[in-house]
Amino acid sequence: MNLALYIAKRLATGKRKAFSSFIMRISIIATTISVAAMIVSLSFINGFQKVVAEKVFGFWGHARVQHYEPIKSIMAEEVPISIEQHTEKKIKAEPNIAHASAFATRSAIINANGTLEGILLKGVSNAYPFEKIDRFLLRGKWPDLKVETKTNEIALSEYTANQLATDTGKYLLIYFIQQQGELPKTRKLKVSGIYKTGIDVYDKVYAIGDLRLIQQLNNWESDEIGGYELDLKDIRLMDETTSSIFEYLPAGLNAITLKELSPEIFDWLNLQNTNKYILLIVMTIVAVINLITCLIILLLERTTMIALLKSLGARDGLIQKVFIFYGGWIAGIGIFAGTIIGLALCYLQQYGKVIKLNEEAYYVSTAPVDINYLQVLMVAIGTFFVCMLILILPSIISRRINPSKALRFK
Repeated sequence: MNLALYIAKRLATGKRKAFSSFIMRISIIATTISVAAMIVSLSFINGFQKVVAEKVFGFWGHARVQHYEPIKSIMAEEVPISIEQHTEKKIKAEPNIAHASAFATRSAIINANGTLEGILLKGVSNAYPFEKIDRFLLRGKWPDLKVETKTNEIALSEYTANQLATDTGKYLLIYFIQQQGELPKTRKLKVSGIYKTGIDVYDKVYAIGDLRLIQQLNNWESDEIGGYELDLKDIRLMDETTSSIFEYLPAGLNAITLKELSPEIFDWLNLQNTNKYILLIVMTIVAVINLITCLIILLLERTTMIALLKSLGARDGLIQKVFIFYGGWIAGIGIFAGTIIGLALCYLQQYGKVIKLNEEAYYVSTAPVDINYLQVLMVAIGTFFVCMLILILPSIISRRINPSKALRFK
């Protein structure tokens, strides 16, 4: 049997003084809280980044093919491009493309119940995969684009519908502003559905309608569109896919990712990684400091035992191992308890939706949770490894204990 491990086990399970027991409990509790906080924070940040990114990509796809414009806002009308069948086929044949659907946008003003509201009408084709945004639909249905002629249906955001005091089944007038001082073009459209993405910049701006209506209003040909909205199979290959598509696009067209079109949202999401790393470092430091303090107190309490072992011929290395094992036992209990508590809190939020958020500020109504079990394992192993490495420092104190002096004053 390993002698150092045997002695450490006896120390851990044997009787201790009240003060040392109190200090050890404090150390275990601090380690537990630190590990639980790391697991909960990682899961919440992962969930937040995942849910918001899914909402953004769900509404606007992962990438676009459109007319090349060096400075292009996502909320601006597009310069029309011509559909070239061979180019469209190449885009859809890309291995990472799940859907490629035509779209165009048009600025308009809606009039309903004496209220005016500005919108950007997003016109989509009958190939648009509405199933990817079904989760945003609150009531009603999406515009029926399967009809042979352009539909007079439109889907409004809940925000716009509330501003206009309208709902599904109601009709409203929509004015499309013309250039060069011409009179606005007016259309009477029926509200087919109400949606809510939870992303303020989308809900306050966009409505969804028929691409053919925008083509008619803009006097475009049937083969002219604003661009292609691309949904990818593997989001990790976003940059590689757009680069591959760009290689065979005709002059004047560009393939661009949504991250480039909406950098403010994704920069904000990436900023959460900084918070994640800061929290991990702080919590690890808290756990380490508590373990070091605990081990020093336990060493001083066992000065007589250390001196007696040395007088019996025990080497410094053996005694140092005893207290490293002892500290590892304390750290192990704290890490195990922290992992269980952290996962329990994550499950509680995942299924109980306990923590509510301001959706206008955070894009989600409840704090989302995404438990990455590999990260949980890495937190547990990493914390234990760091603690064991740091515990070498206080255990060195045992080498400085002089047996003759320690036993003389006993």
